[in-house]
Amino acid sequence: MSFELFSNLVGAFFTLCIFSFLYKDNPFYQMSEQLLVGISLGYSLVLTYERVFIPFFYQPIFLKQQWILIIPSIIGMFYLLRFSRKLSWLSRYPIAFSMMGVGASVALAMHNSILVQMRQAMVPLENLNLILIFIGTIAVLLYFFFSKAHTGIYGKFVDVGKWFMMVGFGASFGLTVMARISLLIGRIQFLVNDVFVMVKQAIFG
Repeated sequence: MSFELFSNLVGAFFTLCIFSFLYKDNPFYQMSEQLLVGISLGYSLVLTYERVFIPFFYQPIFLKQQWILIIPSIIGMFYLLRFSRKLSWLSRYPIAFSMMGVGASVALAMHNSILVQMRQAMVPLENLNLILIFIGTIAVLLYFFFSKAHTGIYGKFVDVGKWFMMVGFGASFGLTVMARISLLIGRIQFLVNDVFVMVKQAIFG
């Protein structure tokens, strides 16, 4: 038995163990789930060591003598004190710094999100698609304007925005479902093409 065939058989076994949850919760599914979490955690630790600890901590500080980086490194290590009852309060400092960084990045990213959407909405209404986009944008924005009651002609126009949102959310959900179906198709193709065919060739030649 070749190593490729053996690895494919192991992958097929755990794939079927995961699929067994469709029947009911069972020990095979629990074993596969816990093994997946354990392997993912181990892989993440190794990846973090090689791509974060070595290039951003060890090399700059101990090889390039950039001693100023010790300060953010110590603050980052305060995250680990979350597991200590007495010193867990120190973990709030890196959280505060990271939240400040996230807030600043979101503020700076307005050009890539809000302003871009505003610019895309300010286009000449040259065809039916652009007209529908314009109407949908205005109707959805007015739907969340709660200072005026959604009654009369205004209420009917606002309902148009609700339909636009329903169509948008439905399309997003459909895209998510299709992505999951594509993953299922990939697993089935793996079981049929990579496993069944190789087992057949190994047995019958």
